[in-house]
Amino acid sequence: MSPTPPGRLTADEAIAEVAGWLDRARAVVVLTGAGISTDSGIPDFRGPQGVWTRNPKAERTSHIQHYVGEPEVRRMAWQQRLRHPGWTARPNAGHLALVALERRGTLHTLVTQNIDGLHQAAGHDPDRVVEVHGTMREVVCLDCDERAPMERALDRVRAGEDDPPCRSCGGILKSATVSFGQSLVPDDLRRAERAALACDLLLAVGSTLTVYPIADLPRLAKAAGARVVVVNGEPTAFDDEADAVLRGPIGDILPRLVDPAGAEAGSPPAGTEAAT
Repeated sequence: MSPTPPGRLTADEAIAEVAGWLDRARAVVVLTGAGISTDSGIPDFRGPQGVWTRNPKAERTSHIQHYVGEPEVRRMAWQQRLRHPGWTARPNAGHLALVALERRGTLHTLVTQNIDGLHQAAGHDPDRVVEVHGTMREVVCLDCDERAPMERALDRVRAGEDDPPCRSCGGILKSATVSFGQSLVPDDLRRAERAALACDLLLAVGSTLTVYPIADLPRLAKAAGARVVVVNGEPTAFDDEADAVLRGPIGDILPRLVDPAGAEAGSPPAGTEAAT
């Protein structure tokens, strides 16, 4: 085995060191992106097998100007909602590891860019979860702001309506998610920023950290004196600034960070890399 390069640790050593940081932390903020849900069968967007990588046209459904101005984009979006794997997805080992972190009493806030609701399904206290990009499980009218369960609108699509309007005012219906071109909910953004400033460790999991303003949370936390750890399968925009980068399968790494004694001992999974 070659000696460890100066300033770097092996994957086992890095995971053990970060596990120690987590164990000693008093207030941990977790920021999750699409990568944590891929093991649940929900593809990410920008990864090698991402939804938009394989079908760039599908990205148009996530831009509010296309959604409002192009009926064919709305029809495409409703068909995507019908087929979304989130309806049958179940929490994976990564989600469950974060629940274990909450039960230890050190999870301050979980900020997620995901819309699938799997953190709550895994057992998190909903009051600790900030869904900054909204939820796929509700629908909202863009005209009157009325909200309702998504399943009611999907039943109408199954019955033959390809672009169901709001039953109260006739306006355009959309999933209760934040599309490109829409602003985040101010209270959600403020809460996420306050959490980043209050934590002593921020764990960024499964996010490319390229979508702003949420991608600024690691910088806010680091500027306030917190350690920042990145866990992701691919490089991120914050790797050069993070205190530690653990690259590999999220569902394997997170359990080893949160519960080293309970996780399977031995070498890290193939493809795991680490740097501190």
